[in-house]
Amino acid sequence: MAFRAPLSTLSRVTRLVNAQRPWKCSACRHRLSIPHRRGFTTTPEKFKKPYYVTTPIFYVNAAPHVGHLYTMVIADILKRWQVLLGNNDAQLLTGTDEHGMKIQQAALEAGMDTQAFCDMNCRTFEAYIDQQALAKAANLDNDHFIRTTDAAHREAVQYFWEMLNHRGYIYTSKHEGWYSVSDETFYPESGVQNSLDPSTGRKRMVSVETGKEVEWSSETNYHFRLSAFKDRLLELYNRPDSFITPSKYATNVIKSVESGLQDLSISRPAERLTWGIPVPGDDTQTIYVWLDALVNYLTRAGYPFPPGQENSSMWPVDVHVVGKDIVRFHCVYWPAFLMALDLPLPRNVLVHGHWTMNREKMSKSTGNVVNPFFAIDRFGVDGMRFFLAYQGGLADDADYDNSFIIRDYKKWLQGGIGNLAHRTIGCAKGKLGSYIRDATSDKLGATTAADREHQAMLVLSPMKVAEHMTGLNPRAALQEIMSVVEKTNKYFHAAEPWKTPNPEWTLFNVAESLRIAAILLQPFMPGKSQELLELLRVDISNPTKRTFAAAIYGSDMEYGEGIRKGILFPPLLTEE
Repeated sequence: MAFRAPLSTLSRVTRLVNAQRPWKCSACRHRLSIPHRRGFTTTPEKFKKPYYVTTPIFYVNAAPHVGHLYTMVIADILKRWQVLLGNNDAQLLTGTDEHGMKIQQAALEAGMDTQAFCDMNCRTFEAYIDQQALAKAANLDNDHFIRTTDAAHREAVQYFWEMLNHRGYIYTSKHEGWYSVSDETFYPESGVQNSLDPSTGRKRMVSVETGKEVEWSSETNYHFRLSAFKDRLLELYNRPDSFITPSKYATNVIKSVESGLQDLSISRPAERLTWGIPVPGDDTQTIYVWLDALVNYLTRAGYPFPPGQENSSMWPVDVHVVGKDIVRFHCVYWPAFLMALDLPLPRNVLVHGHWTMNREKMSKSTGNVVNPFFAIDRFGVDGMRFFLAYQGGLADDADYDNSFIIRDYKKWLQGGIGNLAHRTIGCAKGKLGSYIRDATSDKLGATTAADREHQAMLVLSPMKVAEHMTGLNPRAALQEIMSVVEKTNKYFHAAEPWKTPNPEWTLFNVAESLRIAAILLQPFMPGKSQELLELLRVDISNPTKRTFAAAIYGSDMEYGEGIRKGILFPPLLTEE
């Protein structure tokens, strides 16, 4: 009899993706309700919130580097995964942060009008993020590109400010402290230290956290009562389902908040900072760039929400994808702002490590960066997406080197997927479709132990991939997919189907390995996975055959007809 995936596998797989209810508060203490998880399907509702994932919005004071690209690729993978599951209304937001002192100073140094400077550098980002240029660059499937200079965003930020003020969370006070223009934030005395500039030998004060130079500042501005949210933030961090992933970053945030919170300065004197959104009713003050920037996530969701439609938008965010250097802003300031207005909290913040070169952090200010355009041109968009997703660090940093990309391209793409497809098609000699039909008919004998072992692996692997994606670990998910490819190459080599008179089972199992892997790889390598599905002649006219539900062993018996050899991963033009 033909081997079939047990029905229980389908029901197990459909419980792997989670969602949570929005945060709500009681009338007395505004306590945090504990969210529950739900599966792929839910009871029909009047409104089904789209899955909403965001990148940070990136400063336009300089050109983007590969670290930005990594953040975007991870967010894009999460969004595309939801589409693979059938959530076709999933939304991905990215954009540019165009306010603040860094922008003002960069424009001044360039001798340009600040808005013109922003327009110029915003186009640099859009050249590889905007939907119009997806095929030429990172192939991001973003649904909107926001700019903090947009009129709708300005209105949302000023309304947000007015609501905080209306609820009594804003007051004026003199503020003194160490301020970093580069980080756009104040640091306490414990957060700075003496340092020597390696290039000049000049003594300077720098941030302990980022190493960026700070200067002493004393000014009167507006403050947000951040200290009032200590207990509620700690409750958020300690809820059963993790708010911050990986847990390593949650541990650091908890320690910081437990040690106490100081109220946050949320404006700057306009005489020092003109490039930003004015405080409503007080043109002598400019709204703090980080309060301004964080509201962008709400702006895209339609904030301020029309009365009666608060629960009919795509808010809250399902996942914020951020680098580890902006955890405090997204995991302390942002939820506190939202708590103050009784707005639902983001469901998850996925934090990743940095890309380094020679073990040093990539930084625009030091010039220690990789131009993403050059990298994509050299290694291909899917080659770069694969490398970043496969080797990129979540809990830890990852080191970037061209030789590493070439190594992985040759091992996993050329020697792994490409080699397996080439050998399978060659061995089938144009008859893969008939081999698939024969293997799943009743006329063949029993499978071997090696066949059954491989089949069992193919049954379980999609579920393992889904578990990793549910846990917001795309790297582990990709490694699981590539493990299938590696095991299939070994299985194919050991079975030697070219030597046997009845190679049907081997060729069917290998073809299924390629088909399932191609389906699961779509969020990671959108272009090459489609090429592989087309090479296998998986019916493109029936979209359901390329969804996650189709990544079940034996679920498609109609592919493989008229198959021809093709080169998925050609040699790189400039190998080292």
